[in-house]
Amino acid sequence: MKKRVSTAIFLLLATVVVAQDPIEEDKVQRVVETFFEGFHARDSTIMKSVFHENPVIQTIGRSKTGETVLVREELQKVLKGIVGIPLKTDFKEVLHDYVIKIDGNMANVWTPYSFYMDETFSHCGVNSFQLLKVEEEWKIIYLIDTRRKEGCEEKKVK
Repeated sequence: MKKRVSTAIFLLLATVVVAQDPIEEDKVQRVVETFFEGFHARDSTIMKSVFHENPVIQTIGRSKTGETVLVREELQKVLKGIVGIPLKTDFKEVLHDYVIKIDGNMANVWTPYSFYMDETFSHCGVNSFQLLKVEEEWKIIYLIDTRRKEGCEEKKVK
């Protein structure tokens, strides 16, 4: 009997220790949501506000010959490119899910998405955000995404 009680207590404590803090998960998700609010508004100030200084931004894609390529971009160039999208062009990145993992002052957010230009499906992929908590504030330190046209589940634009 003592062994069963000890095992139950151990499992209960292990569950409490492993469980993530939903308040921190909400804070982390809010950083990503803020980034996309700025993205869709073409507002570089909003987007830049959620990044740590000197973040790493990369894209995994395919070359014209079909080879996998990894492209690194500077934050300023990414922001300038988004802000420079003509106002007559409608674009929307629809996120399908948020998978959030947190360990201390590090968080990862995995967001599968579909991208639309002028309400026409363009491509899909996954964003992977790495965040760092500094002085009680979460900031994006690394953003990498994939882009593909195959194996996509098209979803209606919300």
